[in-house]
Amino acid sequence: MKIHFRAAFWSAAAILVVALLVLAFLPKPVTVDVAVATRGSLRVTVQDEGRTRVRDEYVVSAPVAGHLLRVDYKPGAAVRAGETVARILPGKPAFLDARSLAEAQARVRSAEAALAAARAELEQTQQRLSYARAEEERTASLRTNALVSAGEYDRAQLELRTAQAGRNAAAENVALRGAELDAAIARLVQPGSKSDTNAVVEIVAPVTGRVLRVMQESESVIAAGSGILSIGDPENLEVVVELLSTDAVQVDIGAEVIMEGWGRSDEPLTGRVRMVEPYGFLKISALGVEEQRVNVIVDFTGPSSDWSTLGHGYRVEAAIVTWEAEDILKIPVAALFRRGGEWAVFRVHDGDAQLTTVQVGRDNGRFAEVLSGLQAGDKIILYPGEQVGDGVAVIERIAASK
Repeated sequence: MKIHFRAAFWSAAAILVVALLVLAFLPKPVTVDVAVATRGSLRVTVQDEGRTRVRDEYVVSAPVAGHLLRVDYKPGAAVRAGETVARILPGKPAFLDARSLAEAQARVRSAEAALAAARAELEQTQQRLSYARAEEERTASLRTNALVSAGEYDRAQLELRTAQAGRNAAAENVALRGAELDAAIARLVQPGSKSDTNAVVEIVAPVTGRVLRVMQESESVIAAGSGILSIGDPENLEVVVELLSTDAVQVDIGAEVIMEGWGRSDEPLTGRVRMVEPYGFLKISALGVEEQRVNVIVDFTGPSSDWSTLGHGYRVEAAIVTWEAEDILKIPVAALFRRGGEWAVFRVHDGDAQLTTVQVGRDNGRFAEVLSGLQAGDKIILYPGEQVGDGVAVIERIAASK
């Protein structure tokens, strides 16, 4: 009896060990995240940072070099066209050292002497002109009585015309020497002297608007062409988005734009693409990478009250729609992977993972359009790892449809 009991016991133990070994080596189901292929709308966008700017900004610059008086206007101040916004005292003459002063004084004396000589010459020519005029009148009277020949009368007229020309030339020479004297005297003008009477140059606003920024507020010496302040209408804003050139070629005029990240996350702004600039430019990214960028100009389409708190140079995150479709089959991009040069997914069927080749259309980084290979309602595995393979049993952990 004891022998039969021991045999039965050890037989049962052996069977249990074998069963446990079989269970241990059987493949265990893999826990996976799943999503459902659905039909709906899909929107593809290109996104980048943008900045707002006043559509027409006018920079008021210094027309002459000189001393800029303090600017009283602050950013945001209202101005009218033609209103004086800045004043400049034109540049003062430089101080002359002893040598330059002596040379300038010598030029004045030389100019005075030349003017005196020119006036003396003018007096001589006037005397010659008076004599020639008297001779011409006397010869004309004698010619009337036939007391002189025609040749003598012609000679008297020639001398009169010559004397007139000489007198005119002498008068012009006096004017020239006078101008040279004035120039020589001007070189002697020193800062603070009575002759230093430069008037203030007033600079007026070119348009009606508000002061956007003041580049130079304090009194200082300023060069001609230097910016003083800028004026514009802050209610007439546009958005400039610097896209990569490879993204800009996908943008159409009139494309819809959604702008977020401007300070109110729950209130996105809308706009339309007005222009894609034809000229690209090189820009260095924060990582030091050279990028070819293109400016895309966007106009707001919503009421101005929606973006009234924005100003010139504010940051926004713009998403420009490049493609949009309704009622298409879409799945999360996280379910896709490459296999043999084709796109594929793992579809869940009767608790097993089935390798399925699919044809993919457009995607927006989150969802992709499925052209063939799946149907609405099919469950697919997200982020399939190395443990997931064709025919492997799976356990669904999360069922996501969007």
